[in-house]
Amino acid sequence: MTSALINLAAGQKSADVTDWAARIGWVVGLLLFIALLYWLMREGWKWRGTLQGDLPELPAAPAEPGEAGEPVLTMTGRYHGSTTAGQWLDRIVAHGLGTRSRAELTLTEHGVAVVRPGARDFFIPAAALRGARLDKGIAGKVLAEGGLLVITWQHGEKLIDSGFRSDRAAEHSAWTEALTTRHHLNHDTEGAR
Repeated sequence: MTSALINLAAGQKSADVTDWAARIGWVVGLLLFIALLYWLMREGWKWRGTLQGDLPELPAAPAEPGEAGEPVLTMTGRYHGSTTAGQWLDRIVAHGLGTRSRAELTLTEHGVAVVRPGARDFFIPAAALRGARLDKGIAGKVLAEGGLLVITWQHGEKLIDSGFRSDRAAEHSAWTEALTTRHHLNHDTEGAR
């Protein structure tokens, strides 16, 4: 019996643990699956932009600094995106409105200039402003209650909500008040014409 145990102990202790061909096959398959998902998301983003092709070009800010008027308010922070007004999950991606970025906002008597380093700048004319509010979310970004400044504006036939978050959250209420006041002033003066 001892010689049987010695022979058993002298034999191969365990089978090969790693089957490299199967492991490499699984890794390659997983990488191909991830690449397919990424490609599908990219195509979906492009398709959404195509569907929103009826949206007109974004207005550009006045070229000369004096043409824009004196700044009433300024803010630095982040631009989180734009959606169809009242539908916080219906993201607008046409004309670069879906690109998140840093942003510098300047409110003047002529409107709101949105300067976005690394993304396309745009301008919201004063006549297009429809109001502002504090909210908790916009497509792809949810914050604490009142953590997001949402500016509602008219662009072509579409009402748009654009979401911004200031580096200093205390600035949000001043922007909401100023934009709401300007919105009422615009409608009062339009009715008098």
